[in-house]
Amino acid sequence: MNFKKLNLVPPIMKAVNQVGYTRPTEIQFRTIPIILAGNDVIGCAQTGTGKTAAFAIPILQILDKSNHRRKGIRTLILSPTRELAIQISENFSLYGKFMNFKHLAIYGGVPQGKQVAALNKGVDILIATPGRLLDLMAQGVLNLSQIEILVLDEADRMLDMGFVNDVKKILTKLPTKRQTLFFSATMPAPIRKFAQSILKHPKEINVTPVSSTAQTVDQSVYFVEKSEKLKLLIRILDDQTINRSLVFARTKHGADRLAKKLSRTGICAAAIHGNKSQNARQKALEDFKNNRIRVLIATDIAARGIDIDELPHVINYELPDVPETYVHRIGRTGRAGAKGTAVSFCDSNEMKELKNIHKLIGFRMRTKTLDFD
Repeated sequence: MNFKKLNLVPPIMKAVNQVGYTRPTEIQFRTIPIILAGNDVIGCAQTGTGKTAAFAIPILQILDKSNHRRKGIRTLILSPTRELAIQISENFSLYGKFMNFKHLAIYGGVPQGKQVAALNKGVDILIATPGRLLDLMAQGVLNLSQIEILVLDEADRMLDMGFVNDVKKILTKLPTKRQTLFFSATMPAPIRKFAQSILKHPKEINVTPVSSTAQTVDQSVYFVEKSEKLKLLIRILDDQTINRSLVFARTKHGADRLAKKLSRTGICAAAIHGNKSQNARQKALEDFKNNRIRVLIATDIAARGIDIDELPHVINYELPDVPETYVHRIGRTGRAGAKGTAVSFCDSNEMKELKNIHKLIGFRMRTKTLDFD
């Protein structure tokens, strides 16, 4: 199927063609017609499959066909992280380039002044993290009584991060008559139960096995003690054919320490995590995307919601406690059918985590060895 068969309005088709898209991904061609028909949706697909376009495109078309003169926020999209909120906003800029809808991303970690000023000028589509949204609601800055469409994106991550009570508070302020779209990379039983409690007769779309990894990603593991991990990482990064690597650390302080140690060896690196200011995080991402630094050290806040084109290499410096997080991490590479490499380091205290990851993905990673001089 190509985008022409989705019966999209000319302004959206013009934008899609300009971006260079010809064929929708599976989640897109299966989901867009269902959303356009007015159904609630549960969409489950692994990272990198195009979930954002799967809801952004039909939302723009629905708003385009309804009353243009209606004022107020008509669509609310909840996001677990600032980075994902920014990415979603960028997607609406792409697909809505030739339309007159105003969209805005609001999130914490930055002064609220500019966000409030933009809200006061009028917004059709609001992308928000739960905390900042509740803050502005409490101040009486915004009104959600006109919401027609609600989207929970990366819903499992949002609830895992402890936003469930915030989301429930927000739901009490929304019209009961609305269309609700629930997107997630994984769908464990508690998440499914929550989805069913807020959706009305939803259509469910599952495009890949739950918690699967892309077949285009080569996955391997080094068994290495904690004291030797830095030496191994430096040895791997000495390979100059690896132009960019996203390295996952477990803690914020660990990410900072690792970035400093790599920089001392001459490897251009930066860290990104929740304690960094928004400007610092965006600068690190832009430097990484534009090849001004070779290595980005991230905590799991960057495991999802950061779209980095042509990322060839992911390294799990430390294995995550939750096996699903491994899937999200390596989903940063091998996107949209491209080949990628995911390397994991496993020390003697991480064998349980590795076993759980193998159980989740359904196979054992290839073991690699590297002798030190």
